[in-house]
Amino acid sequence: MAAKWSNWAGDASCRPARIERPANRAELVDAVRRAAVEGQAVRAVGAGHSFGDLACTGGVLLRLDRLTRVLDVDRDSHLVKVEAGIGLRVMNETIWSHGLSLENLGDIDRQTVSGAISTGTHGTGSGFRNMSTQVEAVELALPDGSMIEISADSEPEALPAARIALGALGVIATVTLRVVPAFTLRRVDSPRPLGEVLENLDDLADGSDHFEFYVFPHTETALIRQSERTADEPRPRNAVSEFAQEIVLENWAMDAISRIGRAMPSRIPALARFAAGQVGRSEKVDRSYRVFASQRRIHFVEMEYAIPRRHAAEAIRSVLEVAERPELRVGFPIEVRFAAPDDSHLSPAHDRDTAYVAVHMYEGMPFEAYFRAVEEIMDGYGGRPHWGKRHFQTAATLAPRYPRWEEFLALRDRLDPRGAFRNAHLDRVLGPPSALA
Repeated sequence: MAAKWSNWAGDASCRPARIERPANRAELVDAVRRAAVEGQAVRAVGAGHSFGDLACTGGVLLRLDRLTRVLDVDRDSHLVKVEAGIGLRVMNETIWSHGLSLENLGDIDRQTVSGAISTGTHGTGSGFRNMSTQVEAVELALPDGSMIEISADSEPEALPAARIALGALGVIATVTLRVVPAFTLRRVDSPRPLGEVLENLDDLADGSDHFEFYVFPHTETALIRQSERTADEPRPRNAVSEFAQEIVLENWAMDAISRIGRAMPSRIPALARFAAGQVGRSEKVDRSYRVFASQRRIHFVEMEYAIPRRHAAEAIRSVLEVAERPELRVGFPIEVRFAAPDDSHLSPAHDRDTAYVAVHMYEGMPFEAYFRAVEEIMDGYGGRPHWGKRHFQTAATLAPRYPRWEEFLALRDRLDPRGAFRNAHLDRVLGPPSALA
């Protein structure tokens, strides 16, 4: 039995039969083939930033932390090819040196590129789609020992399925991304009255290239974050200011407040009001990837739902009502972001303008009652869960929410008919392959 593996949040762990760390394409293909011959399930894991047991297995766990090369950068075509295990931060720093950037990113950059696209990681911006839509091609290692490329030139009908696949179609070896010329972002964070934000939500969402906001339960203050693309040169904050803002205030102080709330739940409303009162205006002008991503050193559990944007204000008010129930002990802020529609089969933003609503609980605190109550609200709007975060849906409840669900399952049946990439999580959210049902 291999060593125990745990994810970043510490809310899921497993003991695989063995853990392998392939160093190249041939070793990856061979590891997948051998697992299939042995009848072992195989799962791949990157940085472990998914919540829950998406990557867990009792079979073979493939760690991709040795597959981290940038294989090709084409400035003329704006295409970048990388190995699956490269971290987003490292990749962004590398392509910046070639004058290129990803057009949008999530709010952390410690994931691997394969993990980020496989779970539908998104940033914010009503005119921008999630990160997976930037994928032009993937190469997958299959159980029979073959490698397949899915791209616009090869298997084009499969590309919308392969962009967000939860590791259910094969183990990603390489990813080719369409990028854009490098750009600077100017981000302004500022407090606003919550009522004003909700009343003007559409104008705010459409009024910036990238808009999001946070609100603490038990308060009437929202922190809005507005980012604009600019031709200005990056102006990084000095190291002391950066450390004070992003480490001391946003992490250490928040962690201390959360610890107090965990120890003294009756103080959570007062602590939330105190935290909201410390929010002030700040500005950051830097390379795009440095502005998109924030430091996340506090450990928590998260659930996030994508709902039709037109319901956002109403849904947020309902979530706040739930979060303020005393017995739920919620002190963490609610996060709201926006995305344009896309055509990926399993994208939470598939074919609709989308608002993402995320709720969190500090590590060590009970979260299930809160998350189930919020999920019930989201169900009323046809909500689709973020695939890398906690939820309680099943294949039966999810299938009606995705118009191209059956197309995705048909591709899985073709590429993995015997369920080599199955685990308990995928059986719950997708069901088993048809041959094993």
